[in-house]
Order: sequence, then C-alpha cells, then structure tokens
Amino acid sequence: MAQILVKDDQLNGKYIAIASMESPAVISSGTDPKEVYSQAQQKGYAEPMIVYIPEKDMVQIY
Repeated sequence: MAQILVKDDQLNGKYIAIASMESPAVISSGTDPKEVYSQAQQKGYAEPMIVYIPEKDMVQIY
C-alpha cells in the first residue's frame, strides 16, 4: 500500500527533511539535500530523513 507523505505541490522537485516515516511533518525543504539536512539538525533533529519529492507526473524508476 502506498503512503503519501506530502500533498503540497510547492514542494515538487525539492528535497524535504522529516523526522521519520511515522512522523511525516516537513521540518525543512530546499533544492540542496545537504542544506536541508543541516537546517533540520539546527532545529534539533539529530538524524532527519531526507526525501526527494519528484516533479508532478515525473516517472521514478527504482
């Protein structure tokens, strides 16, 4: 079953930091994953999870 983490179209094409899969609130976002990670750590999250939100209708191959 798919789990939708983010429903905000403004985050398409960006990296986001979340605390965990159980707590998918967006901590920080941006186009540079290192900067997003650093911002999340500055907010007190020791090990945030970084996720890329693809552009709308972009095909992802895993």
